[in-house]
Amino acid sequence: MDLPVFHLDFLNNRMLIAVIAILHVVINHGMAVGGIPLVAYLERRGVRTRDEAWDALAYRTLSFFFVVTTTVGALTGVGIWLSASLVNPYAIGSLIRVFFWTWFTEWLVFVTEVVLILAYYLTWKKWVGAAKARHVRLGTALSIASWVTMALIVSILGFMMDPGSWRSDRTLWSGMLNPVYLPQLAFRTPLAMVMAGAFGLLTLLWSTPSGSAIRAEAVRALARWTLAWTPLCLLGGAWYASVVPEAMSANLPVALLTEALEGWADTARWVLAGACAVIALVMLWGSVRPGSLRPWAMVVPAVLAVALIGTFERVREFVRKPYAIAGYLYSNGYREEDYPMLQRDGLLAHATYTSVRVITPENELQAGREVFNLACTRCHTVDGVNGIRGILDRMYGTAPDGSPQAWDPALISRYVGSMHNARSFMPPFPGNERERDAMAAWLASLQLHRDVIEGAQVVGVTVAPPIVTDDATPIASASPLPL
Repeated sequence: MDLPVFHLDFLNNRMLIAVIAILHVVINHGMAVGGIPLVAYLERRGVRTRDEAWDALAYRTLSFFFVVTTTVGALTGVGIWLSASLVNPYAIGSLIRVFFWTWFTEWLVFVTEVVLILAYYLTWKKWVGAAKARHVRLGTALSIASWVTMALIVSILGFMMDPGSWRSDRTLWSGMLNPVYLPQLAFRTPLAMVMAGAFGLLTLLWSTPSGSAIRAEAVRALARWTLAWTPLCLLGGAWYASVVPEAMSANLPVALLTEALEGWADTARWVLAGACAVIALVMLWGSVRPGSLRPWAMVVPAVLAVALIGTFERVREFVRKPYAIAGYLYSNGYREEDYPMLQRDGLLAHATYTSVRVITPENELQAGREVFNLACTRCHTVDGVNGIRGILDRMYGTAPDGSPQAWDPALISRYVGSMHNARSFMPPFPGNERERDAMAAWLASLQLHRDVIEGAQVVGVTVAPPIVTDDATPIASASPLPL
C-alpha cells in the first residue's frame, strides 16, 4: 500500500461516495441529459404553435434545471472525483490509465456543455423573432453535448462491471466497447428522459398557475413525453440485465436490501415494480385527464424516480463485488494478480504507511488493527455503517442455547480465510496466515474493548522501516505496487 488510508469510521467510505454519486446522477440524468431535451421540446412546441405561454414555460423550466445543474450538479460531479480518489485511489488510478483520453474528451465536451447552457439561458430573451430558430438549434446542440458526456462516462461504468476483451489486448477501444456499454447506454438514455418528465411535472407546481389552461396542456404534454420513452426504457433495462455477468447477478438479493434482509428480495422487486407502475399510472392519468391531476400526484413521480435511480445505482455498485474492476482489482484496493505475492509476504511487508512491519506476541493486537485498516476499511467500519462489531456479534455473540459467549479468535481467523466462499461479494483475505490470526485476535478484542479507526486525514501517517532480506533487498521498498 503506497498511499495513506482515508477512512470515516461512522459514515463509512462507501456511504460517502453513494450519497454524492446518487445525488449527482439524479441531477445529471433528470435535469441535464433528459432535462435539456425536454426544455428544447417545449421551446419547439412554442415556436410551432406560436404560443408565448409555452415559451415562458420552457424558460421557467430551464431556469430551475440551470440553477440546480450548475450548482449542486457541478459540485457533486467534482465530489465524486474527490471522494472516490480518497476512498479507493487505486481504482481511480487504474481507470485513468485506461481511459485517459476518454476522460479528456469528456472534459472537453463538458466545457462545451457549460458554454452552451450559459449561451442557451442568457440568450433566451434576446434571440427572438427571426433569431428564435437559431436558439432552438442551440438547444439541440446542448442536448447532444449533455448526452455525449453521459455516453462517455457510461463506457467506464460498463468496463468496471465487465472489461471484456481488454483483459487480453489492453487497448482503449476494447475497454470502451465492453460488453455492458451499449446495453447500459440503451437503458440510461430513455431512463433520463423518463426522469426529466417526472421532474418537469414537479416544476409545473410553481411554474404554472393552478387550474390554468397552460398547466393542463403542459401536464398532458409531459405525461405523453414520459409514456413515449417508457417502453424504450423497459427494453433497454431488459437488454442491460441480460448482459450482467452471472456471478454478479447472484449478488442481487443482498444488493437490493442487505444481507440481513435478503430473504425479502422478491418483495423488494415487487415494490420496485409497483413504484414503476405508479409512475406510469400517474402519467396515464395526466395524459387522459390532465385538468384533474392533483398536486400530490405531480410530486409522486419525481419522488419515486429518485428512489428508483438510487436503488439502481446501489445495486449496480454492489453486484460488482468482490471487485472494483471486474477480474482486475478487488474492492479492497488490491489487484487480483498481486494476491500470491501479498499472501506470501504479507500486507504489512509491502505497506508504506503502517506502524507495524513484523508481528510479535507483544504487538499482535496493534498489527491486527493495522491489517484491518489496510484490508477492510474501504467497506467496513468498527461501529458505524456496516460495522464489524455488529457483524461479529450476530455471528459469534450467542451460543446455541441463546446465552452470550466469548468471540473465539481461532474461529474468526478460519472464517476470514474462507469468507469469500460463503459470501460471494467478499474478496479473499489478501494477507498471510499470521496477519489473519493477528487481525482475528484484534477483532475478538472488540467484544470487550471498543475501538475507533480514524483515517490518515485525522491521525496522520506512520512509516515503519522496511524489512530487509538476506541479500539486503528491502521487501517494502519506496516503489509502490503498480496500478
